[in-house]
Amino acid sequence: MTGRVFTKLFVSFLLVISISTAALDFTVRRFMDHSLPGQIHIVRRDLLLASLFAMAIAIVLSAFFAQRAAARLNRIVIFAGRIAAGDLSARVEEGNLDEISDVANALDATAARLQKSFATLEARQRELAALLDSMQEAVIAVDAGGRIAWCNAVMQGIAPAAARQGQALVHALRDPEVLACVESALSRGEPSSGKATSVAPGRTFDINAAPTPDGGVVAVLHDVTEISRAEKMRRDFIANVSHELRTPLTSISGYVETLLESPYDLPGPTREFLGIILKNATRMNRLTEDLLALASVESGDYKVKSSPISASTLVQGAIHSLAGMVMDSDLALESADMTNSLVLADEDALTQVFGNLIENAVKYGKEGKQILVGARDLEGFVEFYVQDFGPGIASEHLGRIFERFYRVDKARSRESGGTGLGLAIAKHIVLAHGGVIRVESELGSGAIFLFTLPLAPATHPHSPPQSPAEKTA
Repeated sequence: MTGRVFTKLFVSFLLVISISTAALDFTVRRFMDHSLPGQIHIVRRDLLLASLFAMAIAIVLSAFFAQRAAARLNRIVIFAGRIAAGDLSARVEEGNLDEISDVANALDATAARLQKSFATLEARQRELAALLDSMQEAVIAVDAGGRIAWCNAVMQGIAPAAARQGQALVHALRDPEVLACVESALSRGEPSSGKATSVAPGRTFDINAAPTPDGGVVAVLHDVTEISRAEKMRRDFIANVSHELRTPLTSISGYVETLLESPYDLPGPTREFLGIILKNATRMNRLTEDLLALASVESGDYKVKSSPISASTLVQGAIHSLAGMVMDSDLALESADMTNSLVLADEDALTQVFGNLIENAVKYGKEGKQILVGARDLEGFVEFYVQDFGPGIASEHLGRIFERFYRVDKARSRESGGTGLGLAIAKHIVLAHGGVIRVESELGSGAIFLFTLPLAPATHPHSPPQSPAEKTA
C-alpha cells in the first residue's frame, strides 16, 4: 500500500520504535545508575515492562487504524450494494484523506453520473410512452419468447383481455392474423403484414409487425374499419348500379338489333343512328360487365378454385380460345417460351386474365403485327407473359397502369371502346392466385405484361399457394 495510507502506517511504526527506544534508554540508564548485582532483576523487570508497554501501544494503534480502514471499506461495500439494488442516490461521502477517499469520491462521481443518465432515460421513456399513448394506432411490443413487453393505451382498450407485461401474447389477443404476423416476424426476422377482423367486434385492422434488435417484435394495428366500410359501400354501389343497368341496356340492344335486322327499308340516317345507339349500348353493357367483374374480384369473398394444371396447357388454351380477338386485325397471336411445369390455377379465371392482356395488346400493339404468349420457369413459380411490339408505354404510366379507369392514351381508349378496367381485373385475379403482375416497356419497343403463378406442390397438390413475398423471403 502506498501514498497517504502507507505514510500513516509508517509514522505509527516509527512512533512504536521511538517509544521502545526511549524505554530501552531509560532502562539502560537505570542499570548504569544501579550497577549492583542485586539490582539486575530490577533491570530485567523494567526491560520487560518497557517491551510490553511498547507492544501494547503498537497493538492499540494497529487496531485503531485497521478498524477505521475496515469501517471505511465497509461503507464502500454498503454503497456498492445499494447501487446494485438500483438506489442510485447512494453516496459514500468521504473527505480527502487518502487513497481510499479517492476511490470513494470516484465512486460517488460515477453514481451521480449514472443517476443523471437514468433520470434522462426515464424522462425520455415517459415522453415516448406519452407519444405512443397519444397515437390512434394500437402498438404492442413482444419479446423473443412471445411475451408482452409493453403496449400503449389504445391496445389496452381494444384487447379482449387485459394485456399485462410478461403475459403471453396469445392470452391477450386471440386473433389468428395478429398471432400469425407476430410469429412470422419473430421466426424470420423480417417485417410481416396482414388484416385482422376479430381483435374487436365490428372493427378491421391492418397489421404491421417488425422485428426489434433484441429479438422481439413491435406490432402496429391501424384501424381501417371506416375505410373498409366505405370500400364495401363502393363495391356494393357499383354492383347494384351495374345490375340495374344490365336489364335496360340489354333491352335497348335487343330492340335496336331487331330494328336493324327488320325486312323494312330504313332511311339511311335512321340506320346510322340505330347503329350508333347499338354501339354505345354495347359499350355501356360491357362497362357494366367489367364493373361487376371488378367488384367481384375486389371483394373479400372472392376465391379462386385452384387446381394443378400444366403451364403449357394454360397458354395453349388461352391462344385457342382467344384467337377470335385478332381475326379482324392484322396481328398474329403466337406462342413463345413454354414449360410443362404444374401450377395452381383456376383455368377460367386465368383465361380472363389472358383475355384482358391480349385485348390490351390488340388495341395498342397493332403496329407490331405480332403478339407472343409464353411461360417460363422461375424458382418456385412459373412466369407467364403477353408481349406486343407496338409503340410501348412511357415510364410515367408504368406505376399506375393497373389502376382502375386509368388510361395511357385516353383518345384511343374512347375510340376503341375500352373501359380502363381490364388490367385492374387481371391484377386482382393474379393476386388472388398468390402471384404478382407487372409490366415492362420502353417507348418504341413494345410492352410485355408478366405475371407469376405458384408451382403446384409435389406431394400436397391441394395445399394453399404461397405468396411471392413469402417465397422470396
